[in-house]
Amino acid sequence: MSRVLELDRISAGYGETEILHGVDLHVDKGEIVVIVGPNGAGKSTAMKAVFGLLNITRGQIRLASEEITNTPPQKVVTKGVAYVPQSANVFVSLSVEENLEMGAYVSNEDPAPRIGEIYELFPPLREKWRQPAGSLSGGQRQMVAMGKALMLHPKILLLDEPTAGLSPKYRGEIFQIVKDINAAGATILMVEQNAKQALAIAHRGYVLVDGANRHTGTGAGLIADEEVARMFLGGGRA
Repeated sequence: MSRVLELDRISAGYGETEILHGVDLHVDKGEIVVIVGPNGAGKSTAMKAVFGLLNITRGQIRLASEEITNTPPQKVVTKGVAYVPQSANVFVSLSVEENLEMGAYVSNEDPAPRIGEIYELFPPLREKWRQPAGSLSGGQRQMVAMGKALMLHPKILLLDEPTAGLSPKYRGEIFQIVKDINAAGATILMVEQNAKQALAIAHRGYVLVDGANRHTGTGAGLIADEEVARMFLGGGRA
């Protein structure tokens, strides 16, 4: 299996405040990999480090064997990384279709064929193509954000808390959509607070605590781990 993304002993933070302390993780082609852990563990910081949104002081980030450490976000996009932040991830005044077109703004190709493919992945968006994204439900807005990020056929899709603030119904829908996107060929690195549900769909997972690796394993293996379950998943196994 080919390696798409690798973080090798990454230390990074904001200004002089270091949040990550030697974090290691990797994502292979076709995987869903999930980062979980308590609040303040550095989960979203790791995602932002990949996308060039903060300063990496030590270590290397490699995308398909190419080093991209401290590469600016606008260049990271062209190299094949798509990032969906937790909030402010759509243009609320633009229509659904205009948002998707914006996702292909760096491409010279006609976006229409890819938009058609996105509607196949996210059927509820097809009938709402003219509606402003800001008028949609939280779950549908997340679909727009993910669809926009997928417009350029990225090598890897970074999802930061895609179910944050959603009802249990919409959380379930989003996790299913993540599985469907993966089945369609997308490689995914996801940060999630709903750790148990996220690990249930993950090929592998990492538990970060205080900016450092604490546990790693398959999604199912981490769910079954007594210490992980007790400390991070709301109790031990039944």
